[in-house]
Amino acid sequence: MLKFELQATDPKSGARAGLIHTDHGDIPTPIFMPVGTVGSVKAVQIPDLKTEIDAKIILGNTYHLYLRPGLDILNRCGGLHKFNGWDRPILTDSGGFQVYSLSGTRKLKEEGVTFHSHIDGSVHLFTPEKVMDIERCIGADIMMAFDECTPFPCAYDYAEKSMHLTHRWLDRCVKRYRETEPLYGYHQALFPIVQGSVYKDLRRISAEKIASVGAEGNAIGGLSVGEPKEVMYELTELVCGILPADKPRYLMGVGTPENILEGIAQGVDMFDCVMPTRNGRNAMLFTKNGIMNMRNRKWADDFSPIEEDGECYADHCYTKAYLRHLFTAGEYLGPMIASLHNLAFYLWLVREARQHVLSGDYASWKAVMAPRLMTRL
Repeated sequence: MLKFELQATDPKSGARAGLIHTDHGDIPTPIFMPVGTVGSVKAVQIPDLKTEIDAKIILGNTYHLYLRPGLDILNRCGGLHKFNGWDRPILTDSGGFQVYSLSGTRKLKEEGVTFHSHIDGSVHLFTPEKVMDIERCIGADIMMAFDECTPFPCAYDYAEKSMHLTHRWLDRCVKRYRETEPLYGYHQALFPIVQGSVYKDLRRISAEKIASVGAEGNAIGGLSVGEPKEVMYELTELVCGILPADKPRYLMGVGTPENILEGIAQGVDMFDCVMPTRNGRNAMLFTKNGIMNMRNRKWADDFSPIEEDGECYADHCYTKAYLRHLFTAGEYLGPMIASLHNLAFYLWLVREARQHVLSGDYASWKAVMAPRLMTRL
């Protein structure tokens, strides 16, 4: 089974350091997980995820992988690990967020969700049972329960109705999970998801329901969808105070470097977001001293390395001037370097956070680091 070893807690915050043990390797926490929606992290090769930045776990998406390449290909290959060559842990999102984003072309009911493929318009039905079967077929080490992600803003009545639907779907997911077996000879864990929009009482009810399931880990969903960041932090702290301390906690789809440091302080162990690669493809770099837009003229004759202290996250120290040149010239290499750099930075950040939790000074380190990281250079 997936096991979580809690190694340290910061004395002045809720920050934790731990290890998640899976059949595909150990994951030190806190951890950031690069998003590989369709089985690839955009603009980054699989070997580079290991050798250049030492990613410990990546994500795949149930909705996208189900549509393309499809379950037949994945099953015949032996799962996503064999298909893309990644031999470390994989987590799969259940597709609930994609269903939320397809609000104009889907129909939600008790049975599940009927939706139109964004590729060819074909009609499909996702039920909790089918989603469990799909995630079994993909072969994820960590499978997310099927849920409905509510938008922001969201009326209380709708948020309450949606939360109870997510809970009923969870019961069906758990039942299907328990009556099926992994397909490829290694353990697969199921994480339920806390919902409830921005309402404290609903979040409390949902967190208590999710905690009662006794799953190997738990997730917090439905945040970072447009609500003020202060609300996200407050609700994360509330939920983490209810979810069991001896299980990993995953805050889904978050976020900026500042969001991650604040989430760690609230007691979150796992994060994912498309921001490092998406922003990298659009010439935005995250560094230890702040954020850079590499299209700006100011970098045209700056021959210093991207990180001013000379530390390179990858094997090569590219200069600011060279990277700006690649973007202004429209070279594919620019987005590739920027995406790899940003992922490496995020992973450096959570490794640093982990060390400060272990050292017992996370809160004071965060107070200095968080505002610096969001400075526009």
